[in-house]
Amino acid sequence: MTPGTSNKLNPSQAEAVSHAGGPVLVLAGAGSGKTRIITERIAYLIEKKGEHPSGILAVTFTNKAANEMKERLNRLIGPATKSLWLGTFHSTCLRILKREIKHLSGFRQDFIIYDDGDQLKLIKECMERLNIGDKELDPRSVRSRIDGAKNKGLDPGEAGRDIHDERVSKIYALYEQGLRKLNALDFGDLLYVTVRLFREKPDVLRHYQETFRHILVDEYQDTNHMQYKIVELLSKKHRDIFVVGDDNQSIYGWRGADITNILNFEKDFPDSRVIKLEKNYRSTKTILSAANGLIRKNTNRHDKNLWTENPEGEKLQYYAAHDERDEARYVVSQIESLVLKRACSYKDAAVFYRTNNQSRIMEEELVRKGIPYAIVGGIGFYQRAEIKDIMAYLRVIANPLDDLSLRRIANVPPRGIGKGTMERLGEISRNEGTSLLEAMQKAVEDNVLPARAALNLGKFLDLMKRLIGYGEKYEIGKLLDLVLQETRYLDILEREEEKRENVGEILNLAAEFEKESDKAWLRDFLDTLTLASDIDSYNEKDDRVALMTLHSAKGLEFPLAFIIGLEENLIPHFNSARDGQVEEERRLFYVGLTRAKEMIHLTSAARRRVFGKEERPVPSRFITDIPKELIELKNYYGAPYGGFGARDYPVEKRESAEEPRQGRGAGNGGRYKVGQRIEHPSFGQGTIKGVEGTGENAKVTVSFPRYGIKKIIASYLEG
Repeated sequence: MTPGTSNKLNPSQAEAVSHAGGPVLVLAGAGSGKTRIITERIAYLIEKKGEHPSGILAVTFTNKAANEMKERLNRLIGPATKSLWLGTFHSTCLRILKREIKHLSGFRQDFIIYDDGDQLKLIKECMERLNIGDKELDPRSVRSRIDGAKNKGLDPGEAGRDIHDERVSKIYALYEQGLRKLNALDFGDLLYVTVRLFREKPDVLRHYQETFRHILVDEYQDTNHMQYKIVELLSKKHRDIFVVGDDNQSIYGWRGADITNILNFEKDFPDSRVIKLEKNYRSTKTILSAANGLIRKNTNRHDKNLWTENPEGEKLQYYAAHDERDEARYVVSQIESLVLKRACSYKDAAVFYRTNNQSRIMEEELVRKGIPYAIVGGIGFYQRAEIKDIMAYLRVIANPLDDLSLRRIANVPPRGIGKGTMERLGEISRNEGTSLLEAMQKAVEDNVLPARAALNLGKFLDLMKRLIGYGEKYEIGKLLDLVLQETRYLDILEREEEKRENVGEILNLAAEFEKESDKAWLRDFLDTLTLASDIDSYNEKDDRVALMTLHSAKGLEFPLAFIIGLEENLIPHFNSARDGQVEEERRLFYVGLTRAKEMIHLTSAARRRVFGKEERPVPSRFITDIPKELIELKNYYGAPYGGFGARDYPVEKRESAEEPRQGRGAGNGGRYKVGQRIEHPSFGQGTIKGVEGTGENAKVTVSFPRYGIKKIIASYLEG
């Protein structure tokens, strides 16, 4: 147990748990026991207030958080947990739609859920039909904009006015038609269609309003407009809404989260109470002081000040590396040294970065040193080709209308159904207005294909009829065994042991699902896997260094944390700075700081390769948001942003494996003058407003049209 924790609730926690009723906003700072408050509140409602568990709805954002709540509640209230409505927003909406979507015209109850990859395939097909090339319009951008429209509750017609791009609006409309034909919903639909159901079918809404006497929402700062509407609609009758969140940790604006939902809670519910949880049970005093100093720079926030009874702890260690390779060597050497001293295990350490591509050099250095590691939220298990192949078979068995999945497996393993045959079948499907499977049957019956192609297609149809029949007869474990046997899929992986092991993992998942379920049927299994995320599969007990983005780090904690790449254009990221989202980027850094329990190392690099070119980034402005007395400078190559430099901090010099080359602009005394126009590699053209000192260490104040006033060391000015 972390020092300072107690089995008893502190006064603020107790006030929240025993709240008499009505709307309440619990502002729960990082490490303040947020999950415990929700579980204790549920237990209080059942055991002290006599509420029936089926009348309680608790929603959160990740399966990991939901499972943690279930485990705690099992210990608190035992079997009563089974009657609760407890899960993520998406799983809760899925549960409602599986019961009620029949009330909406054009939808069937046996729908399947499309993930990001499935969405992308369908969008590309729609673009081809509209003669829009992927060089003209990026399909991933289209997917993002469609998701954004659904998060706002906009149909294709309404989205056209919001998106301001007629092409995307047309793709969106065709995409929606495609989903209905395929009997599929995407993730956005789980929320969007639920709101539509509630609005169009008042009787259905009334039933759930009466059912849910108490509604509890975790991570309220991350809700988007549709999630907000679901909570608002469901809570109108009993108005017992208990939301927990921290606006300082709102970091998902880029995917539709709206921080104003938590900031405006008191306006939306004028009779609400606000309870602040400011006692932190996770981090040292020094880490909390650093985090508090950082986040105070944001203006769009509730006022909170985290405090703790934990020890003072060590200062934050800041290493200004020569380049990204030196940065990686520093991080790995620190982990290696602490493990050798038995001060920590590999699993105690995490490396956070802003973008996934930053992990490559870190991985190389860890491999070179023989240190085990795990990438959290990188290339997902469910995105591997062999897993998507097996999932495609299962999806067609569950939903024969799923043309996208059928196309994937028609010739996997190879069975002589080539591209020409598939194109002909696609024409028949479009002309006849049938599913692809029906088009296959028609092509064989009408004898419109060459003899060899017809023979191969006939064998495939016989196979799929058998497999679809098995899906109605057998539970998931037996069904998977039969799919692998009848398709002979493992034969094509004969020499690829890792891929065979991945397929074996699907069998393991099926076995676990059967163990936990009364009846482990295919559709339930598919729903569970489709809603899973890669962060859910992270095993905190594995003795491996964790590598992840700052976004993936939310909800986790580690004794030792490294935050690398603290440079302008990385954190804050260029796109966010450009779009005026610097406060969200500062919140993201805040999340990284508050993951650490005992020690934090911060790093930046004086040189970094970006798209094959060496750049000289400016250290992040966020470093100077932290009170300087809380930071110890471990090494120094060039002064960071805003005059934060070696003269201001005690320096513990560490020799780099590669000594820095002479900085640009060395010996440039008198080179820069007020009014002079200069070119910066990251900020573009700017005008010099002031010069302090001479030579490469001169401080030059520059006004950049897009980035404002920057004070930069002369050696960083020109490429």
